[in-house]
Amino acid sequence: MVKIRLKKFGAKKRPDYRIVIQDARKPRDGATIEEIGEYHPIAKDVAAQTKFNEERAKYWLSKGAQPTETVKKIFNLGGLAVNGTKIAK
Repeated sequence: MVKIRLKKFGAKKRPDYRIVIQDARKPRDGATIEEIGEYHPIAKDVAAQTKFNEERAKYWLSKGAQPTETVKKIFNLGGLAVNGTKIAK
């Protein structure tokens, strides 16, 4: 199964994440199929926290990739509804 999930980068106590397409059997920081965005949880501005390629996200969702709960919330912040519904904050 293909998942849309976060891959951790950054320094200790300063996490940064990349939104990636990855086989569910691979480890979190393992090899990815494609990187489609970034998430910076400690950024003060909500608009600066998330940046992702909406077109590629829609493509992978249409191919059956399953986003994690956190990625669903990130997509919601970015204005992308997953499975036709918006996720509550």
